[in-house]
Amino acid sequence: MLVRRVDVQRRGTGAVIVVVTPEGHRTISHGTVSSQSHRPIDGDTVFAAASITKVFTSLLLADMVQRGQLQLDDPVSRHLGADAGSIPAWHGRPITLVDLATHTAGLPLRPGNLVSGDPDNRYDGYTPRMLFDFLAGYTLPHAPGEAYEYSNVGYGLLGQVLASRAGIDYPRLLAEQVIAPLGLHSTAFDSTPDMVRRAATGYTVEGQPVRDRERGALDASGALHSTANDLATVLDAFLGLGEPVLAQAIRATTAARRPGGPSWSTEVALGWNVLAAGDREVFWKNGSRAGFRSFIGFNPATRVGVVGLINVQSDVGVDDIGLHLLGADVPIDMHVPRPHVQVPVDPAVLDRYAGRYWFSDTDIATFVREGERLFYLPSPGTRLELFPEGEREFFFKDVDAQVSFEVDAHGNAVAAIWHQYGSEQRGRRLP
Repeated sequence: MLVRRVDVQRRGTGAVIVVVTPEGHRTISHGTVSSQSHRPIDGDTVFAAASITKVFTSLLLADMVQRGQLQLDDPVSRHLGADAGSIPAWHGRPITLVDLATHTAGLPLRPGNLVSGDPDNRYDGYTPRMLFDFLAGYTLPHAPGEAYEYSNVGYGLLGQVLASRAGIDYPRLLAEQVIAPLGLHSTAFDSTPDMVRRAATGYTVEGQPVRDRERGALDASGALHSTANDLATVLDAFLGLGEPVLAQAIRATTAARRPGGPSWSTEVALGWNVLAAGDREVFWKNGSRAGFRSFIGFNPATRVGVVGLINVQSDVGVDDIGLHLLGADVPIDMHVPRPHVQVPVDPAVLDRYAGRYWFSDTDIATFVREGERLFYLPSPGTRLELFPEGEREFFFKDVDAQVSFEVDAHGNAVAAIWHQYGSEQRGRRLP
């Protein structure tokens, strides 16, 4: 699977999987740390852990609850001091800590006042003051706890809350209460010189190296670096293998549930997505950032865990492989992507495609024209550019998916066809 993902599908230059069982760890890897190196990737290669950071943040939250420092249903504003007035509410219903940890606070994926000009490091240089200024002017779209909406803003805010309550900065707090007790030696926000020496280079889907320097007020949502071996040690703790460490907090992260979640999930817990697999449950989390894709998951019934890391920022990475190994009914993407060549298109043509398209009651796609470019808006604050390879055919560079448009006799779009994973889905255009 890894040979096909790296050598045939051209996803990064290398990947590593660690399978965790009561009998120990098995490491499978393929490829090198970069296109310029012959050094093979292994379990000690350092990657950006990306949103797996949220598993650490939720574990810290649960540990602070166990210590009696706060409660899951505490209003966020209770622990923020002078910044408490910045937190939005819904007709008197405050955002609570469990709302943040389950992505049900009503906050968007990203804040609207980012300052980084680097699309691969969007949160770099974003300060706590900027975060609280954004929150002070933000209006919640619904009551907290009412609906799932994945939010890096929410987890960044959660990190600020935990640090404020503890009275120390977030990286130090996480290191002292989670990273050190778990015995992790290659997990940190700021890589040590030894970690830098062992680091892989991250790449875009097109094979361009990515600068990995994304730091700021949203660190708690996705800025950790780690290795497959360290993350496998985390799974040892969640599976109850070896000495019990943070055991009560670990149980608490999987006990609190809310409905919703991304694809391949049925619920969301504290930091984890939950997928019902027959009569069993699989807890998993993935991440995508700065040229890397990460996966971690475990099946408590079989006592099997999987870590997967790959040095490419793509839509799949090794998520499908990890879930497949955990016994979930998830197929492996084995198709060979065809090359896409961008061609010039009259910008006026793009107006014919801008609009909303109904794929299902829970999946309405929005496309907008901005100047000479066409964008897909998957969620508030997020947009992906589409590139023309024909007058009616478009492709993404960050996602292995394509969109084609059906048109009427006047050339106006009546439907959008979404092509991905070897299948097609038709969405009719809404008035």
